[in-house]
Amino acid sequence: QVQLAESGGGLVQAGDSLTLSCAGSGRTFSDYSIGWFRQAPGKEREFVAAISWGGSTTAYSNSVKGRFTISRDNAKNTVYLQMHSLKPEDTAVYYCAGELGGSSWYKNKDEARVYDYWGQGTQVTVSS
Repeated sequence: QVQLAESGGGLVQAGDSLTLSCAGSGRTFSDYSIGWFRQAPGKEREFVAAISWGGSTTAYSNSVKGRFTISRDNAKNTVYLQMHSLKPEDTAVYYCAGELGGSSWYKNKDEARVYDYWGQGTQVTVSS
């Protein structure tokens, strides 16, 4: 199995940029497709972005499309989430999650239930 750890969260102002990292350890990281999800207080966990094991397939929620970019460096066992033009509504705990990249991931990559492994999360707070 893979262990995932997020980092890079913090307190920023609206309009700022921030890059989150999801570092993997354990089983071969490049075997896993990775998703980013977020959860704001009092709200359900929601999909943010996802990237396939090889990086050829990406997906974004409508709320972040054009502002966030997901990428990966398998040599460094890391997936990145570059966030630009941050808004107060982006405030949440951000989680990365991993799945072995089977057909279920390609069909349902935006659903949390598809992912087997989760990190502990990193807080992102955007002030207005």
